[in-house]
Amino acid sequence: MPSTIAAFHRLHQSGCFVIPNPWDRGSAIYLQSLGFRALATTSAGFAWSVGRPDNGVTVDQVLAHLKEISSAVSVPVNADFEGGFAREPDGVRANVARAVATGIAGLSIEDSTGDERAPLFDVALARERIEAARAAIDASGTGVLLTGRSEGFFVGRPDIKETIGRLEAYAAAGADCLYAPGIRTDADIAAVVRAVAPKPVNLLVAGDWIAFARAAELGVRRISVGGALARAAWKGWTHAARQIAEQGSFAGLASGGLPAIDLNRLFR
Repeated sequence: MPSTIAAFHRLHQSGCFVIPNPWDRGSAIYLQSLGFRALATTSAGFAWSVGRPDNGVTVDQVLAHLKEISSAVSVPVNADFEGGFAREPDGVRANVARAVATGIAGLSIEDSTGDERAPLFDVALARERIEAARAAIDASGTGVLLTGRSEGFFVGRPDIKETIGRLEAYAAAGADCLYAPGIRTDADIAAVVRAVAPKPVNLLVAGDWIAFARAAELGVRRISVGGALARAAWKGWTHAARQIAEQGSFAGLASGGLPAIDLNRLFR
């Protein structure tokens, strides 16, 4: 098992850690410089960086992105692989086989369809898709860590019982880690942790509503921030740009940007 993948598995064995989400090579290098022990890509952050909406990039674009991020840092990188870029299990299996060859240490598969009328795959098909991803990873011999995601709280079906049932099914199908983005209450978080124990749980924290220590107390093993860091960067950039365009003011450029000498030193 490659060293970064082995290190990623060890991180999931005990305690709690933050896995922040860079969107390009530079942001990945910077986050590693802060001492984070692992990173995760963000489908939204990457899509915005190439001028596309979330879920609006191709599998080939994402595979190139995964290779670029993985090669930029020495810490493990988890891939936001969306829905596997296929509906049927055979397609998921083929695409996951390509993804694990990019140097990533982990990969997630979600159960959202992109169809507002039926936003989640039928649970039986969703489970088969996780099984297909598991089979592709096992066939590769890499040991890439598989995360099963249930998106109900993100797509208008915030039913904790359904979400837990789906996560239990994905755990049984071979997911190493479970993730329900959008859950926020202590009760829901603790219920998910209990339901899939001893497998680890990822919690999405994209705002100031829970502290790291509290998430750890609830049994969360891994905390990611999704596209929140990318949104924060876009907020500062667009504010300064709009001041120039709309007011003829350059004040936004003097609001504490990092010195060029520091950035050059970081990327040297």
